[in-house]
Amino acid sequence: MPKVMIRHNEEGAMTFYVAKKDLEETVVSLEHEGPDKWGGEVELADGSRYFLDPLDEAPRLPITLRAKRL
Repeated sequence: MPKVMIRHNEEGAMTFYVAKKDLEETVVSLEHEGPDKWGGEVELADGSRYFLDPLDEAPRLPITLRAKRL
């Protein structure tokens, strides 16, 4: 499971960065994005999908987490 960094870019869009693959893509959808649950399945602009273990609340970005490629 690679470590990924999730942050907001200059335009305010959420981005997903995988260092080992030098991949940075915009997040198209996030399964749980509410104040009481955050994470789950993530779809990127290039069509790839990852899974983040859901957190009990939305984190402050940037954040580094482990993700599983789907």
